Amino acid sequence: MKKIVLAALLLVGITAMAQEQNRKEGRRQMADLTPEQMATLQTKRMTLALDLTEDQQSKIQEMFAKNAAERKAKMESYKASKERGETLSDDEKFALKNERLDKQIAHKEEMKSILNNEQYDKWENMRHKRGKHRKGQDRNRKAEKK
Repeated sequence: MKKIVLAALLLVGITAMAQEQNRKEGRRQMADLTPEQMATLQTKRMTLALDLTEDQQSKIQEMFAKNAAERKAKMESYKASKERGETLSDDEKFALKNERLDKQIAHKEEMKSILNNEQYDKWENMRHKRGKHRKGQDRNRKAEKK
């Protein structure tokens, strides 16, 4: 009986580790894409979820391309500073967080102007669900580090 329980636990553990590896690989593949490719994929996912019109698709595509290019540039500068061993001061961390929140507010306003009320509500629900999922992942990562 003990052997069966031990084998089942081992099997579950191996399966969980394999799934985590697949998620990491997906993120790496997205990092290899150009900003335009990322924007196209995001736009298509949103079109499927919200039934966007052609005009809405073009506006969102343009917005996503701009955001992806900015993210890619920030990521490159972050990697370069990390390689040099630089750390951020508390004021710099505050400024970055403040800038990120300002961009989120602007993004939300822009989405509100592009989408109709029904689409916007659905988009908000999608964002909240994704945010709750990410918070769970953050807890898992913190537990793994300890």
